[in-house]
Amino acid sequence: MSLFDDFAVRAVVAGIGVALIAGPLGCFVVWRRMAYFGDAIAHAAILGVAGALLTELPITLGVGIVALIAAGLVAVVAGKKLAADTLLGAIAHGGLAMGLVAISLVPGVRVDLESFLFGDILAVTRTDLAVIWIGVVVILSTIVWFWRGMLLCTLNEDLALAEGHHPLTSRLALMVMLALLVAISLKIVGALLITALMILPAAAARYWAASPLQMAFLAGGIGVACIFGGMGLSLEADTPTGPSIVVCAVAIFAVSSLLRQGAR
Repeated sequence: MSLFDDFAVRAVVAGIGVALIAGPLGCFVVWRRMAYFGDAIAHAAILGVAGALLTELPITLGVGIVALIAAGLVAVVAGKKLAADTLLGAIAHGGLAMGLVAISLVPGVRVDLESFLFGDILAVTRTDLAVIWIGVVVILSTIVWFWRGMLLCTLNEDLALAEGHHPLTSRLALMVMLALLVAISLKIVGALLITALMILPAAAARYWAASPLQMAFLAGGIGVACIFGGMGLSLEADTPTGPSIVVCAVAIFAVSSLLRQGAR
C-alpha cells in the first residue's frame, strides 16, 4: 500500500478536514472544561448508528440527529434536575450500551462495530469525503462568526453581555458544532477516540500559544500533524489507523509538556 493510493489520499484529505475543526473546537472544550461533555456526545453517537441502520438513513445523519438531541438534553436539563456530571454519565454510558444492543438486534445487517468505535479512516468513500468537507466548511464558518462571542463568554460572561453577546447562544452554538463534529468524524477515529483528537492537540498547543487565536491555529496544525503521523505509523507498523492517530497526539502532548516544564 502506498500513501498515494486512491483510498489513502481520500483518508488523508478527510483526516485533515476533521483535524482543522477538531483543534479549534477542542480549545473551547479545554477552556470550558467540557471534556466529559464531548465524551458523552461521542458515546451516544453509537445509538445514532443503530437508529440509522433501523430506519435506513445515512449513518452520518442518524449520528448527527442523536448527537444534537443529546446536546440539547444536556443544555436543558443539566444543573436543574440532575447534576451535570450525572446526566453526562447517563448519556455517555447509557447511549453507548443501548446503541451496541440495538445494533446487535438489527435484522439482516452485519456491522463492523470496531470501525464505529475506533474509526476506519481508510474506508472513507468519496461521498463521505463530500459530507466531511461540507461539515468542515459549515463548522469553520460558524467558529469565525461566533469566535469573539464564544471567547468572551468563556473568559467573562459579564463582559460578553456588555458587548451584546448572549452566553446561552454561544453555549448552544458550541454544543451544536461539537455534535456535528462527532457526526462527520465517526469514520476517522471512532466514537471512543474523537474526544482525544479534540483535547490533546488543544492541550499541546496551550503550551506554545501566546493568545487564544494562536492556540486555535496551533491546535489545528497539531491535529493535521497527528493525521499524517498516525497514518504513517499505521502504514509502517500495520497498526489500527484511528488509535495510531491518537497515539501521535498523546506523544506530541507529552513532548510539549516535558519541554515546557524543562524550560522553566
